Amino acid sequence: MKSDFIVAVHGLVYLHHKGCITSSEELAKNICTNPARVRKVMAKMKAMGMVTTKEGHVGGYCPCPNLGKTSLAEIAGGLDTVFVETKWHSGSEDNTKCLVCSGMAGIFDELYSKLDENCKKELSKITIQKIEKEIFNK
Repeated sequence: MKSDFIVAVHGLVYLHHKGCITSSEELAKNICTNPARVRKVMAKMKAMGMVTTKEGHVGGYCPCPNLGKTSLAEIAGGLDTVFVETKWHSGSEDNTKCLVCSGMAGIFDELYSKLDENCKKELSKITIQKIEKEIFNK
């Protein structure tokens, strides 16, 4: 999983909570990252219609009216986030003499795909507003 997802969710919850224009510097300080990274991730959120921007000295990001209803699955989808994957496979597709060796990569690809799909189903139940409520009700 890329950490852009974490930056996006953190930033969106903060913007939803504040409800006003917030600079990339302020967001970066709250997220504990750098403003350039925030701008990169928030540009994707703007393209998805989750935030708007205002240019200038008092510029920054402003939450769109329905941001609170946005699910984490929607955010992950907009960022092309994959939660469960592997870059390495055991065995070899070239070794057709052994079905275990040649078949294991496909088995794990399917398994990881199903796990990732289940993860995204769970994230569809969690909204920005739900996270904010959880933080402030503790």
